[in-house]
Amino acid sequence: MGVDSQEAVRQFQSLMKEVLAVDEALKNTFQNVHQGYPSETMVRFLKAREWNVQKAHKMLVDSLRWRLDNGIDDILTKPIVPIDLYRAIRESQLMGVSGYTKQGLPVIAIGVGLSTYDKASVNYYIQSHIQMNEYRDRVVLPQASKKQGRYIGNCVKILDMTGLKLSQLNQIQLLSAISSIDDLNYPERTETYYIVNAPRIFSACWRVVKPLLQERTRRKIQVIYGSAKDELFKIMDYPSLPHFCKKEGSGSSRHSDYEIIDNCFSLDHAFHQQLYNYIKEQALIVEPISPIRQGSVHVTIPEQDPEDTRIKHTIESELHKLGNQNGLVTSLNGLKINGS
Repeated sequence: MGVDSQEAVRQFQSLMKEVLAVDEALKNTFQNVHQGYPSETMVRFLKAREWNVQKAHKMLVDSLRWRLDNGIDDILTKPIVPIDLYRAIRESQLMGVSGYTKQGLPVIAIGVGLSTYDKASVNYYIQSHIQMNEYRDRVVLPQASKKQGRYIGNCVKILDMTGLKLSQLNQIQLLSAISSIDDLNYPERTETYYIVNAPRIFSACWRVVKPLLQERTRRKIQVIYGSAKDELFKIMDYPSLPHFCKKEGSGSSRHSDYEIIDNCFSLDHAFHQQLYNYIKEQALIVEPISPIRQGSVHVTIPEQDPEDTRIKHTIESELHKLGNQNGLVTSLNGLKINGS
């Protein structure tokens, strides 16, 4: 960090010290957020607000209040039960940790194109997503930091676009909600996004959206055409590759020829077993006698940043154009972002 950046951090620290000194609840939830790295956490929020101290301070305080209002500190004590329901969520919300980069960053794989989000309510999918965020921030990243002997505060994401098509666009409301939660409460957790197996529909939207993104965001996104393995081998070894990158031309990030244990989206994968067992163990610590309660956690969706809303409307417009070109406009009728 330069001199100006260091001064911004000092100013931010001073503002937070004043707030936390008079609000014990905010102080406690902030400890859950920073996990022993308060300054590094403030830097993430500063980056998200282009180093504007006042805006970053408001963003962090708003995020801490969102956590308190929605019981986020306790969300890792609320397993999704019964297990068959959670398995169905894992099979329709394709996400997992496949390994680590050569620098020790977690590799998060996401099956964008084949996620259907049709096996449970929206609340369950949002709960599951936040639980993965919290497990990453409270368990995975601290463990990675300890192993590397230095602060590890972000990850690498590999987005598989296999199967992406216009008929899946009824998911856009849910994805917008998840995006708002991540942008406003978990900023700057991704070092690089690698997009693989991109079909024409993605390429068409990317051409329109890319110029609208901030330069800081554009630098993080790499669209890989051709062999994903060749590019990803530069930053990770073979065992850490997501299963859908290990066999070129497999055509699916969910149904492959590999054993299910290699599929990082599956509940049977080591990462998801660790995550689910951790949540069940935390639930027993909180309520050792009472049976685990069924039902989803309801979370308030933060209001989207105006810039993000503009980008989403641009994507929607481009998808409508594609729908018209392919005679699919009827399937897009009534599809709106943010309820507009």
